[in-house]
Amino acid sequence: MTYGFDLDARLEQRDARNLRRHLEVAESVSARTRFADDPKGGPPAFGDEMVVFASNNYLGLADDGRVQRAAELGARTVGTGAGASRLVTGDTRVHRALERDLAACKGTERALVFSSGYAANIGTIDALAPDVVFSDELNHASIIDGCRVGASETVVYDHCDPEDLRDKMETRAAEADVDEQWLVVTDSVFSMDGDIAPLSPLADAADEYGAWLMVDEAHATGLFGDGGGGVVQHKGLSDRVDVQLGTLSKALASQGGYIAGDEALVEYLLNAARSFVFSTGLSPSSAATAREALRIARETDRATELWDTVATLRDGLETMGYEVLGETQILPVVVGDRGDALELAERLRDHGVVAPAIRPPTVPEGTSRIRVAPMATHSADDIAQCLDAFQSAGAAVGVL
Repeated sequence: MTYGFDLDARLEQRDARNLRRHLEVAESVSARTRFADDPKGGPPAFGDEMVVFASNNYLGLADDGRVQRAAELGARTVGTGAGASRLVTGDTRVHRALERDLAACKGTERALVFSSGYAANIGTIDALAPDVVFSDELNHASIIDGCRVGASETVVYDHCDPEDLRDKMETRAAEADVDEQWLVVTDSVFSMDGDIAPLSPLADAADEYGAWLMVDEAHATGLFGDGGGGVVQHKGLSDRVDVQLGTLSKALASQGGYIAGDEALVEYLLNAARSFVFSTGLSPSSAATAREALRIARETDRATELWDTVATLRDGLETMGYEVLGETQILPVVVGDRGDALELAERLRDHGVVAPAIRPPTVPEGTSRIRVAPMATHSADDIAQCLDAFQSAGAAVGVL
């Protein structure tokens, strides 16, 4: 009898299911870079430069000089790390400045910054401790894990279907205690399908039953409408969403997550969200980086440049005959067969284009796809190279 862990067997099982993943070293975070296979303990050996359509760095700010200077200034003036939980000594003026700007952007009284978007989701749901969470079936893993940790019961409603949500709420209400606390949770932009949640009808359903609505703007912050907000602001719903949540690690080119809401929400979470209370505060350089990136998103036309690139790519891919899902900066190119998607991704790399294959169990069987994620900093030549690669690789694989 043994009581240890046979990790080699677990890895073999992943290999057998074609689900084992490997690290790949990038030379830089930019529209074009070189990659190296996982060097384990050795130095990386980089190959040829490739154009990257596989990053959430949507505004291309991760290597922007203004943002880099802000990171350096934050480290030099405050310190490289927060040094402690923010409830001890890790709450700095840089954190507070970022939170003021986030609150202004999101149209709320206050904001609170966490060490990651994952920590924000888990900590918030756990601290609210709802009796029932009504969760979209395609919500991010951090929402799912938050429900596992913090909800007494989780009811999953059909993707982007307010009527199914309302039906499930009606069914639950028939057997609920009068003093239950309900939370409806949804992403605003879904990362695998590139679609947008119908927030206004979801808010209507939540209002009908007196539930709270929580919206994760991870893939929307800084990209939609004027003022650097997300879908919530674009749709004019700031006053109808009780908890706005997002990340600093995508369009804002930094690290961390945030929640935005009223004074009572922030005060409660900074006392009760375990992932906030028991974590070292976000590094001052990360906070300063996110603040400068948010300023650029709010005050420049960088997002417009991204949407122009998105439109060009979508039109080009659809003209070739590809089915492209969604309505956002995430362009899921449907292939169907798992093997075809993996081969297409490899052949795209042969043409110098990095765009990942997404296959089950991440997406349903028969819907394997290539996920194309452009940046505002992709040039006309980058876009042309991407489209040419899809044309040649698609023909070679037999999906065109």
